[in-house]
Amino acid sequence: MNHRIRKGIISLSFFLITASLSAQEKYFTKSGSISFVSKGNIETIQASHRSVTCVLDSKTGAVQFAVLMKGFEFKKALMQEHFNENYVESDKYPKAEFRGQIVNNNDIAYAKDGEYKAHVKGKLTMHGQTRDVETDGKINVKNGKLLTNAVFTILMSDYNISIPNLVKENMSNTVTITVNCTLDPLKS
Repeated sequence: MNHRIRKGIISLSFFLITASLSAQEKYFTKSGSISFVSKGNIETIQASHRSVTCVLDSKTGAVQFAVLMKGFEFKKALMQEHFNENYVESDKYPKAEFRGQIVNNNDIAYAKDGEYKAHVKGKLTMHGQTRDVETDGKINVKNGKLLTNAVFTILMSDYNISIPNLVKENMSNTVTITVNCTLDPLKS
């Protein structure tokens, strides 16, 4: 094989490898899950959602989640109706969004299978209010996919979500949120 052809093949191989690596810098899903629980004195309120959108940039550690509020499912239809109409006002504030950063992004080997701790800081916007949120989570790298998990707690009052006086004793202002997403490499 002549020198020019060999050099061309090496250059093409390098280009393909580089293109493959850069394509895997971003990971994505539209089918993540989020659930929340609020344990009150008399009643526990919980719901789940299976259509969370998430994008994670492994190069920068930037992460973003978005969820439509009407997608939360409750065991009781009346709870779901009250949640959307009286509490989060889904018609007025249709989605919640988190934009943040994996602070220890350099500690995560996205190309190597294993479980890694992730410390995340960012801003959660819900019900027209934006607040700082910080939590620890896990990223499990497995066969090129990222399995992510994080749990954090918020106060409904921080997001101007009021509890009517009639049920104030039954419900808690504290909500524990759990997010689980399986992220695939984003195809460009």
